[in-house]
Formats: sequence, C-alpha cells, structure tokens
Amino acid sequence: MLRKILIVDDDVAFGVMLKTWFQRNNWETVLISSLEQALQVSASSQFDLILSDLRLPDGDGIMFLTHLREKKIMTPFIIMTGYADVQTAVNAIKLGAFDYLKKPIIPEILQQKIELALTQDMTDKKDNKDKRDKDDKKEKGVATMVKGKSPVIQRVYTHVSLVAPTKMSVLVLGESGTGKEYIARMIHDQSGRKDKPFIAVDCGSLSMELAPSELFGHKKGSFTSAIADKRGVFEEAKGGTVFLDEVGNLPYEVQKQLLRALQEQKVRPVGSAQDIDVDVRIVAATNENLEKAIDEGRFRQDLYHRINEFSIDVPPLRDRIDDLEEFAYHFLKQANAELGKDVKRISDEALDIMKQYQWDGNLRELRNVIRRATLFAENNEISADNLPVLKNKTQKAPEVEDLALKPGDEKEQILAALKKARGNKTVAAKLLQIDRKTLYNKMHLYGMDLT
Repeated sequence: MLRKILIVDDDVAFGVMLKTWFQRNNWETVLISSLEQALQVSASSQFDLILSDLRLPDGDGIMFLTHLREKKIMTPFIIMTGYADVQTAVNAIKLGAFDYLKKPIIPEILQQKIELALTQDMTDKKDNKDKRDKDDKKEKGVATMVKGKSPVIQRVYTHVSLVAPTKMSVLVLGESGTGKEYIARMIHDQSGRKDKPFIAVDCGSLSMELAPSELFGHKKGSFTSAIADKRGVFEEAKGGTVFLDEVGNLPYEVQKQLLRALQEQKVRPVGSAQDIDVDVRIVAATNENLEKAIDEGRFRQDLYHRINEFSIDVPPLRDRIDDLEEFAYHFLKQANAELGKDVKRISDEALDIMKQYQWDGNLRELRNVIRRATLFAENNEISADNLPVLKNKTQKAPEVEDLALKPGDEKEQILAALKKARGNKTVAAKLLQIDRKTLYNKMHLYGMDLT
C-alpha cells in the first residue's frame, strides 16, 4: 500500500518537481496551492505526511498546522521555508510541526527528515496506545520516572507531600533538566485534583501574539489565523492543574493578563466580550532568578508573589550523585525498548566515570548519554569505551593540600571544602576524605543547607 502525502505550495514549478520526486519514490501524492484547499482536503482525506510551504496566497502553513492540531489531526507536518523565515519555522515546531526544510531543498535531507518523521509518528502512535491501555500511567510495566533516595531529594518529596493537598500555588525552582515537570506532576497526583487534567505549557514558546490565545482561548475571526473557536489551556484544565514551565519567559503584557486570571479565576477568550469561570491550580517552574528579573523590570512582582505561595528547589544531579545509578538503569530500560537492544548492565568503570562527571544538563543529559551508550554497547554491557564524551570531560577532584577532615571546627572545614569544590558535594567529600553520606550527616548536624 502506497504512503500518501499532501504537498501545499503555490509555486507551481516547485510543487510539480516535489510531486514527481515523491511519485518516483512510491508515494501517492496530492498537490494543492492554497490554505483553503488544504483545509478542505485534510477534512476529507487522511495522509501519512504533510509538506507545506510557510507562505501561502491566502494564509500560511502555521495557520494550517494550528487548524490540524485543534482538530486533533496529528499527521507529521514539515514546514518549507526560505532562509529569512527560519525563526518562524522554528516557532512552528514549537506548535507541533515535526521539522522544517529550507529552500532550495536537498533531496538527501528531505529523505532523511521524512524517515525521521514517519519513525517518530509510529513511536507516538505506539506510546498513545500504551497510555490508553495503562490506567496506571506506566509503559509496559516501567514507571515513567523513578524516585531518588538521596537525602536532598527525599527532602523535596517531603515538601511535595506537604503542599500537594493544599490549594497553594507552587513555584518549582531548579536548573534545566532536573525534572521540574516531574515534581509538578507529583504535586498534581497527590492533590485532590488528580482525577482532573494536568496541562503543561512551555512559556518559552509563547509569543506576545500567541500567548493570550493559547492560555485563554479565542473566538473565530478574532484575528487572521483564528479560523475556528479555540478553548484555552485554563478552560481545558478546569478543575485540574496548569503547569507553567519556564514562566519567566512569559511576555510582560501577558503576565498582567495571567495575574488577573489567577486572582479572579476568570478568563476572557480573545475576541470575546464575556468572561469564563475557571478553577485551576497553578504550578510554575523556572531556572531563572525571578527576583533579579523583577529588579530588571522583566517580571511582575505581584505575579511573582501570586505564583510563589510555596517554593520547592529541585537539586541538580551533581548534588544527588547517590541517585545516579538508579536513574541510569531506568534510562537504560527506556533505551533498550526504544532501540530494540537488550543491554543488561553498566560496568563499574562506566558508573565511576559518570559519578565524577559534572552533569550540567542534569537528568536530561544523563538520559541522552545512556541512549547513545546503549546504541553502541556490545556484549550486553555499557562500558567506559561507550562514554567517550564523558571520559574527556570528567571532573576530577582538585589537587589541594591536606583538606582531610580533622578534629576541631568541622563546619568551617566543610565550608572550605565546598567552596573549593564549587558546591559539588561529591568532590567536597573526596577532599575531606569522607564518603558522601558522612558529609550529608555532618551538614545536617551543623544546620547547613543540603541543597
């Protein structure tokens, strides 16, 4: 059975060239030249792939993409664009496009992106089926995330259990890749709203023009690309939780609208004259210093206090190295399933290299490293040779004369070691010639901040 593609481009010569190429590669091809035709065809036919120019005579590819996603049509979508429109194409990816292609199109790159898009689509369909089949939110018996056991993360879990049953807005702080959304989901799952929607919003992808529509909805005809009524995130999540990821990136004017929505529990869709009552809990997250952003006039102080009724600091991976092995094996299971591998273990040498690494990208970086290592692993084991990047960048303990812990003012000695290690507790423990558990116990004894 031939795969079917929809090509939308008003450049007739270019469109015919693309159609010929796809037909030569065993695709059933439909070529059209306008947004109106695209809306009609997509409503009556199903496609395996959609390739759309950004600029169309009666609209643009983003309008078409928005319409499809609002109709829950998740066909892989690739935007074609000239060089000057690359940033717009990147924004399209944030709206749900799989990728973009710069004109003139190179056939080899086109073929590569098509294969990736179709592979991703098959993976997404499988994941959606797994989610429907598993009410316990597990994929093939493997939890989507594991809990760490280190003292610092146990403290975070304690704070989650305290605040989750309340109505308080929570601000989750931490570096990129530390698992802030996972903490937000824990708060939702342990709250009285757990049976209602949890909707995550990437505030970094919301422009001044897009944000009000995405958050509060819009009425048909309220602006150029508003080709149908749209329910906003707040209305979709009614009774549940809205997770505002990287909230510091919200445009300043949108912050004012968000504050009103939170204070009054009402939203007004773009183009509407009436408010809609909503009942949502806000969990926000950021890796930015919002107090500094307030001083610089980039973030509203009143909104900061509204979303920061309770804050939780998620520690970086380098401060919870005790959890690394557990997460590494968790990501190994995921990589095995994704790559069709059967890697059983991680060598002690590989684990030691990982435990000495700085992990600026935190859990996200660890997951990517494990995926690559799993791909190259031989003899069902991840070895040190499978970690070339880490082997070249591993952070070693600084060579310092005699910082071993001695009887006396231990607190000052610990502070000196932490300063020398730039806050890395694994390195500090080596400098003090004690293990991490002993270091944590002593820090707790002296009332020192474990985070």
